[in-house]
Amino acid sequence: MSACKFFSPLRKAISPQSPWEKTSCIIAAWMIQSKPCGSYFSTSSHQNAKFYSDPVEAVKDIPDGSTLLVGGFGLCGIPENLIAGLLKTGVKGITAVSNNAGVDNFGLGLLLKTNQIKRMVSSYVGENAEFERQYLEGELEVELVPQGTLAERVRAGGAGIPAFFTPTGFGTLIQEGGAPIKYNKDRTVAIASKPKEVREFNGRQYVMEPSITGDFALVKAWKADRAGNVIFR
Repeated sequence: MSACKFFSPLRKAISPQSPWEKTSCIIAAWMIQSKPCGSYFSTSSHQNAKFYSDPVEAVKDIPDGSTLLVGGFGLCGIPENLIAGLLKTGVKGITAVSNNAGVDNFGLGLLLKTNQIKRMVSSYVGENAEFERQYLEGELEVELVPQGTLAERVRAGGAGIPAFFTPTGFGTLIQEGGAPIKYNKDRTVAIASKPKEVREFNGRQYVMEPSITGDFALVKAWKADRAGNVIFR
């Protein structure tokens, strides 16, 4: 099934060989622009799919202030070479939507170290001392999202669903609001999360969660073709 049914237009950051040629473990990444899509597919002339052998070339047009959806779980399956490409382009003000923020010297932790990330939307942020320092010093905005909710918010955004209801987070700061997103230098709260709408379905309380869309998505894969099909291993 073509992934561009949910994301458009399509761009790929993989080796420019045959349509199903293996990519190297270094450049095995797939990048798509991920604003909500229309009715056309990646095979349309509107898509202008391109293959790149150089990860820097693949990400060089990502502008400051972009929202990036970054694949992987923990340190597994992350697009480390596209992240390295962003280090070289020096893009700033990134909002990174990812399961985690990497560690101090790997993954998104590298972009944190160079202050290229303005806001993290993640489910797990441990094991990164620089992340902790920036957050507590008021240099970084952080939105913590339960893992299942995070995955569904991204999926819903790609499918054109603006919001959905989930019981996860009801009765917590996720629903009630007030969770610190950004601190001031004196450790007072500069930005706090807002309360979320709650509705009852079949006697159970559900929290409304907005979907997430990005400007670009960075995804590591083994093989891909111009139609947007991707194989992982």
